Amino acid sequence: MACDWLLVDGSSLIFRAYYGMPASIRAPDGRQVNAVQGFLERLARLIVQRRPRRLAVADDWAWRPDWRVELIPTYKSHRVAEPVPPGLEPQIPVIRDLLEGIGVDMMGVVDHEAEDVIATWSKLASGTIEIASGDRDLFALVENPRVRVLYPEKSGLAVIDEEEVTRRYGIPGRSYSDFAILRGDPSDGLPGLKGVGSVTAAGMIRRHGDIAGILRDRPLRDGDREYIENAMRVVPPVADLPIALPAGRRDAYPESEAATRSLAARYGVRESCDRLVSALVGLSCGNPAEP
Repeated sequence: MACDWLLVDGSSLIFRAYYGMPASIRAPDGRQVNAVQGFLERLARLIVQRRPRRLAVADDWAWRPDWRVELIPTYKSHRVAEPVPPGLEPQIPVIRDLLEGIGVDMMGVVDHEAEDVIATWSKLASGTIEIASGDRDLFALVENPRVRVLYPEKSGLAVIDEEEVTRRYGIPGRSYSDFAILRGDPSDGLPGLKGVGSVTAAGMIRRHGDIAGILRDRPLRDGDREYIENAMRVVPPVADLPIALPAGRRDAYPESEAATRSLAARYGVRESCDRLVSALVGLSCGNPAEP
């Protein structure tokens, strides 16, 4: 079934493309372009599979925002130990330039992550929304029947709606942020409450309703209370950034044929660009052509 909006976590897709494509893929001048090629082709397949009417890609302008780290110092600390790979870093501006030439909206916000951009767009957009991301933080945005997350797994894309959140974690469908705060999440550097695992966290949410209920009704150590209060500001994606909803589609693709042709030739990705353009042509009718 076609959705009205497909919101793509650009950083998530870029990293999966980089690690999923051979490093031997090179531009005519020898530079590595495996992430560029993989991103374009994965985005084209995603459009064909999901048949959105409008599309936008969210960008990370801060991998580890200072304001989040100030509140929880361990927040995504792995991004310090494992920075953007040297082979990937120069490819990211190329992807941005190609999307601009083709006519795909890609937007980031200073001091914020892609998840915050997506949360804000989700609040502004009307109709049905699918969010393509490997970031579980975005499970907090699911809202039946309007918003669901397409989460990559070995078996393919898992469709995460409120029922699936409940099935996986034993919590109400819109309670993922509260669950992550209590249980913790090593991948995000969230310590959680000492001695609280998945089962206990889910039970606390079911018993007290949400984090606010836990703070109100349950005795907590001062350190735990401070952590929860800080985490409530850090974990949920920010949904009120001062940005507008992009157009989400163009009357014709590529938007700048000359720029797209020049970039595609320079980086040796003409066929991948053509596949993406072919997929985008169908956005106006919600039925993209198979690339």
